[in-house]
Order: sequence, then C-alpha cells, then structure tokens
Amino acid sequence: MQTMQNHPIRGLHHVTALAGSAQGNLDFYAGVLGLRLVKKTVNFDAPEVYHLYYGDETGSAGSIMTFFPFGTQVRRGRRGVGQSAVTAFSVPSASMEYWLRRLKQFQVPVQAPRQRMDELVLYFEDPDGLSLELVANDLDTRPGYANGFIPAEFAIRGFWGVELWETGYEQTEAILAGQLDYAFVGESGSRRRYAPQGSASPGQFVDLDYSLNRDFGRGGAGTVHHIAFDTPSDEAQLLVREKVLAAGLQVTPVLDRQYFHSIYFREPGGVLFEVATTPPGFAFDEPVAMLGSALKLPPWEEAHRAQIEAQLPPIHFNPEAYGSPA
Repeated sequence: MQTMQNHPIRGLHHVTALAGSAQGNLDFYAGVLGLRLVKKTVNFDAPEVYHLYYGDETGSAGSIMTFFPFGTQVRRGRRGVGQSAVTAFSVPSASMEYWLRRLKQFQVPVQAPRQRMDELVLYFEDPDGLSLELVANDLDTRPGYANGFIPAEFAIRGFWGVELWETGYEQTEAILAGQLDYAFVGESGSRRRYAPQGSASPGQFVDLDYSLNRDFGRGGAGTVHHIAFDTPSDEAQLLVREKVLAAGLQVTPVLDRQYFHSIYFREPGGVLFEVATTPPGFAFDEPVAMLGSALKLPPWEEAHRAQIEAQLPPIHFNPEAYGSPA
C-alpha cells in the first residue's frame, strides 16, 4: 500500500504556458478543444495580465492547463532544449477521427496521426505555436467535461503527460526518481518515459527526449513556463521540499496561490518544476457551477480591482460558435 511518506507525488497537477491574445487563447482552449474555463484571475506578479485556467468540470489536478496571455505584442518563444516542449492530452481511442476533423474544421494545422510506443498520437499547435498532442488510449477512466458541443464520448479527459527536451537524461532522471518518486517505465529511441512508482496512468507521464542537434529553447508566447506535480497535502509538499533541498537544489518557500500551495525549483536540465497541493481547489472562491464566470482577485489586489479591470482586455466566450457536426 502506498503511503504519503513514500509516494507524496501523484502525477501532474497543471502546466502553465505563455500566450499572446487572451481572447484567442480562450477561443482555442474553451472553444476548439472544449475545456472548461475554471478560473479567470490575474498573474500575481503582474496583475495587469490575466491568468486563465482550463480543465475539466471542477479543475481536477491532472487536467489543468493555464496561461499568462501577455498580449499580441509579446515576443513568440522558441521550442527547444531545457523546456517542457510538448503537452499531451488524453482522449478515448474512438475519438481520433473526430478530433482530426474538428481541428481541420477550425483551420488548425494538424499532422497525420502516428504511432508512438503503444499509443496513437495527433500533433498540432495552438495559435501561439505551443506544441500539443492528443493521445488516444483506453486507459483513461476520467470523465470529460460536458460542454454541450463536443460529444462526451470524444471529450478530452485531462493530460496524458508532458515531454521534456534535454541534452541527456541521467541528471533529470535522478531528480524524478530521488525527489519526486517517479520510476522509469519504458523507452523508444531517445525517449524515456517515467511515472509515479507503482502507477502508470494518463495524467502522470513524464517523457524525456534527449535527441541530438536541437537548439536551446527561448521563452515567449507559445512556450511552457513550468510544469507542476500534484501532491495531496501541505505535509506531503514539505516532505518533497526537504528532499529537493537535500539534493542541493534551490527551492522556493511555500507560496500561497489561492487555489493551491506551491514550491518551485529548476531541475538540472533547465525545466522549472512546481509541486502544487490538491487543496483547496478552484471552488475556494466561487461555486463549481460558476467557475470561470467572474474575474477573481487575491485579497491583496481587491482594493485595486477597478484599476486592474481597466487594464485587462475584455474577453468573452461564445459556445454557440463551436458547436460542430465533426
């Protein structure tokens, strides 16, 4: 039986990326992909910028894709070594043809499905060039978000995993195994796959790809800022923090992100890792039925609400524009 002390990491919590247009981001992730906007708040370090969270109905850990949309003037980044280069979502096996048609319907450039390891993969990019995949599988028992315009049997279930680009795998593997209790579960060519010890399910996978002749990445729109691992409690998080410190890595104090508590550290390959608690969750400041419907601010910014709202571009989601016969 797994215990919190032995296995304090349960998989992925969220992935946070940089974007350009807030409206374009909302249209793509809530509209084309059919994820739920579960929280509309601001970047705590730059409150003139939205922080948009997408996920399943409640924003469950392992389903949450988040963005800082800095505006259309922001520089586009470059995918490369030292980054979480590809974010993969999990979909049912029977849905691949549906998604291929849907992406083409909304003029999203998409590659032909291809086989990789034991899964069928569909690669495409969001409007800012962020690399995404849909991975078809029959392993995922999570329900998709019932948005009313994508059939429930085809809906995205949450993350499949992430793909880190590295110059080698040994040092990062040591951190995954020693500090995050991940284990090696398979490989294909220059790709090595890891999952929490004793478990290997959608929403947990971390792939390391150490292919040669890649440039280092550059941050900007269309790149991942950090990936977050899920831990069940503050106590479990502190255990992880102690292990990271023991490895000689610099790690932040615990930071209150309203909907979870966080610590951050950079792994040897250059990717920024976060460890985030499951509680308190996104119903912390609005009921589940109303998630994402209003701008939510942390208490220390409420006095500046009028100023912040004046700086943020208005955004609106029209689900009727995304109903599809695909």
